[in-house]
Amino acid sequence: MTKNLERGIIMNEENNKFLGEEKISKLLFKFSIPCILSLLISSLYNIVDQIFIGNSSLGYLGNAATTVVFPLTVIFMAFAWCFGDGSAAFLSICQGKKDTEQAHKAIGNSLTFTFIISIIFLVIGFLGMDKLLYLFGASSESIGYARDYFTIILCFMPFYMLTNSFTGVIRADGNPLYSMIATLSGAIINIILDPIFIFGLDMGIKGAAWATIIGQMVSFFIAFSYLFKTKTFKLKWDSFKINMKVFSNVIKLGVSTLITQLAIVIVSLVCNLSLVKYGMKSEYGADIPIAVVGIAMKVFSIVINIIIGIIVGGQPILGYNYGAKKYDRVKETFKIITKLTIIITIIATLIFEICPDLIIGIFGAQSELYNEFARMTFRIFLLLISFTCFIKMTSIFFQAVGEPVKSAIISLIRDLICFVPLVLILPHFMGILGILWAAPIADVIGLLVTIPTIVKFNKSLVVEDKPVKNEVVIKPSKPGVIITIAREHGSQGKYIGQLVAKQLNIPYYYKEMTALAAEESGLAQEYVSKINQKSPSIMYDLYVSTTPVQEAIKAQDKIIKKIADNGTCVIVGRAADYILKDYENTVNIFIYANKDYRINKVMEMYNDPYDKAKKSINKSDKARANYYNIVTGNDWKDMDNYDLCIDSSIGPDKAAQIICDYIKNKDKK
Repeated sequence: MTKNLERGIIMNEENNKFLGEEKISKLLFKFSIPCILSLLISSLYNIVDQIFIGNSSLGYLGNAATTVVFPLTVIFMAFAWCFGDGSAAFLSICQGKKDTEQAHKAIGNSLTFTFIISIIFLVIGFLGMDKLLYLFGASSESIGYARDYFTIILCFMPFYMLTNSFTGVIRADGNPLYSMIATLSGAIINIILDPIFIFGLDMGIKGAAWATIIGQMVSFFIAFSYLFKTKTFKLKWDSFKINMKVFSNVIKLGVSTLITQLAIVIVSLVCNLSLVKYGMKSEYGADIPIAVVGIAMKVFSIVINIIIGIIVGGQPILGYNYGAKKYDRVKETFKIITKLTIIITIIATLIFEICPDLIIGIFGAQSELYNEFARMTFRIFLLLISFTCFIKMTSIFFQAVGEPVKSAIISLIRDLICFVPLVLILPHFMGILGILWAAPIADVIGLLVTIPTIVKFNKSLVVEDKPVKNEVVIKPSKPGVIITIAREHGSQGKYIGQLVAKQLNIPYYYKEMTALAAEESGLAQEYVSKINQKSPSIMYDLYVSTTPVQEAIKAQDKIIKKIADNGTCVIVGRAADYILKDYENTVNIFIYANKDYRINKVMEMYNDPYDKAKKSINKSDKARANYYNIVTGNDWKDMDNYDLCIDSSIGPDKAAQIICDYIKNKDKK
């Protein structure tokens, strides 16, 4: 979900220089404040009900009930955010290549599938309600409250899921303020109605549920009224027709959100079950630990959302300056965010350690046994939140600089790899206290992995004394055919392109395109050059969807069109056939050859052994195919995309001659 906050900060040619030269602290203030506010608003939904319920006659049993329901709603939201983040990322990609056709289909499909999934969840929820509630930690005392709360929430779940799926798209469409207003309006309504329904109308936990639902419905109507004022896409009835080819791209781009949210569910499930199991063996019972830990986590969400807001606000700054190889500014940004993280989390830790009763009291006066466990929870469970926040901040930092694998490892190691096993193991030796100590121990282990990773990465950011200046220009040409060449690795496509350009006496462009695109965007040529060379995986889709990569792709597209407008030439790679699809005077060529031929050529060119050459071909071809699919939505090796496909094993000279003959015959026609 945090990725879409970054997409609300739209980069363009005017503010590229701003990101690369303005004072870092000023930039962070400008970008982070809206992100912090947006995330704090979402925290309100999770915490307001707990405050009013805890101060009512429901007490900790009511809070235990909402804690049980919370991970179930996260499961629902995981899919909504997955589809929303995926379609928002896809919209950003479509904006870069000015493809409005695919954009509206992706958004429409994400809403269609969100609605379908929500109905499935609604049916499952009602058919297996008690089993689900007991599974997530309900006790015989809290099950009634949990059932009442969940029944009302479940009835309106389709509207809530659609809202959360669509607000990300609104941000990606360049209107983060509208998205925030939609969410804030619902939160304010919830806050106003909670005391009225719970205390004034004596509706108890049902009142809390209805206050939440009415707030969510307000957000729904505000969000969907945006359909009449969209900027970069227009939804039609056809948009909602299921198109698996388009929707598969949405899933690829949103899957990291799904994994992250489901990881939260796993952590909550294991933690709740352990709290119930070992709570029943202790003097506290099953419900006090569930209620207290639920409150502690929601209070902590305020702290961590402030940190996430700061680093997400810094993502455009980090991403652009990393792409521009202004590594001193990347390091300075990270340093400032780290300092802010330490200051904020130390203040929060001191409050939790020195005066936990102040926080506990906000959620209502309870028994001394309850207060005793609450004090232990805040002092032990939240002891090392500075480490937790630093780990999360570092994970988002790696997202910003296009290192999704490092981001995923750091993000998951603390919770899934460390915390979950510790929650299962430590209580065998320490009882219920083992669950509380699992958190700080997991924080220490997570930090021991995070620090070497970030230190090693920072050492790799070597600032160049004298940046290389691009002196490439678009070459003089004349009106004529534009030849685009896509090629398999080792097929000698570049060399064939050079032969064609030489024989026809026309300009040739390969590396020149990345140099010109770098100058256009302000990014480093090396950064622009490598965007189609990353290892092919789901993580690559996430890398390509980041803001600086999208800026590089847009600059590259613009340069390719400028080159084509200048006159006849040969352009190799970079999906030029698709970018120039609206140009009538193009000839699109695909150069291929059997694998053995290509392996031998790679061995000759790079002096590689057989196995290394084979591996290089597989990796390069998959990366090119992935890049082409992301940029165009089409299959790179689909022969229908091209006018002429040539097996280069006949020899580069013959292949070049065939192309030249084809062009000459085309000119005669």
